[in-house]
Amino acid sequence: MSDYFGKETPKLGFGLMRLPKKGLHTDIEQVKHMVDLFMEDRFTYFDTAYVYLGSEAAARKALVERYPRDSFTLATKLNALMTAPTEKAAKKQFYTSLERTGAGYFDYYLLHALMDVSYKRYDKYHLWEFVNEQKAKGLIRHIGFSFHAGPKLLDQLLTEHPEVDFVQLQINYADWENPGVTARANYEVARKHGKSIVVMEPVKGGKLADPPAKVKKLFEEYRPDRSCASWAIRFAASLDGIITVLSGMSNIAQMEDNLSYMKQFEPLNEEEQSIIREAQKILGKSSAIPCTACHYCTEGCPKKIPIPEIFSAMNKQLGNGQMAEAVSDYRKATDSGGRASECINCGQCERVCPQRLKVTDYLKQCADKLED
Repeated sequence: MSDYFGKETPKLGFGLMRLPKKGLHTDIEQVKHMVDLFMEDRFTYFDTAYVYLGSEAAARKALVERYPRDSFTLATKLNALMTAPTEKAAKKQFYTSLERTGAGYFDYYLLHALMDVSYKRYDKYHLWEFVNEQKAKGLIRHIGFSFHAGPKLLDQLLTEHPEVDFVQLQINYADWENPGVTARANYEVARKHGKSIVVMEPVKGGKLADPPAKVKKLFEEYRPDRSCASWAIRFAASLDGIITVLSGMSNIAQMEDNLSYMKQFEPLNEEEQSIIREAQKILGKSSAIPCTACHYCTEGCPKKIPIPEIFSAMNKQLGNGQMAEAVSDYRKATDSGGRASECINCGQCERVCPQRLKVTDYLKQCADKLED
């Protein structure tokens, strides 16, 4: 199973986490157009999750109700940490996802966001056994899990659960040697166990689509016709054993850009790999907050602080020295409340952060710099 996946040509996956909005709601018509473009170029992998607000319903309207079921592959996830206080509630997520998507079955089903603070709950709630039962019933084709911890835990999980077909890992060139993400080490553990990989966060929540000026200059001097995002996605897709590289596309322009270089995918050549190494050196000296805007931290924040938006504002100053823009963006993000200084240091955000950031420390820094 895993070796078979590993021999497939790397493909682009449509991550349905950051869909376009029309007001407060998902812009379904734009999503339909994006799905059509994606399918026309013969890409078929769509990724959603129970906890992605409105995403599974959008998958149903834009994809499932409009295309034959055997023409696409759909992945979704069960998250035992964020929304399930009991085993019964956790298992109910699976049936709710089936109902929301109308898919009939899932090609790829993942236990979601396993990390040091969460993995034991999947054992406690017998969720490994549960997904294997659903696979035996034909409701799941391939079982996997998404992972946000270090190589030691990953090795433990893959040793304890050899039945897993694949693993979803955060891989991008900025985090390849990052000791907080351990992308390279996790990749090597997965391959040691013979598992194929779905890549998430190849553009680091959009950060690598607009990297620091020195990195951008490196890329533009070599290939002025290619976007910065293309370097990030091709880096991940060039690795061995990749099933697909997920891109959380938020508009038609992003979709068209990704399709332009992935429909005739070319792995990074030797010179391009050298340029990536130079970019890694530059980013290693960056002081920007490495938030990917996944919003896991905001779900349970008692003060409703828009943490990713605040960090994005702060990075205008930290990454590019744009203090006036940083203050302006901060004011917009906190216009209706949830200022950084309102943090009560409860630690909820840090317990669920996939990047294991010291969120409360960063919020204090933001308050000091950006508030009047």
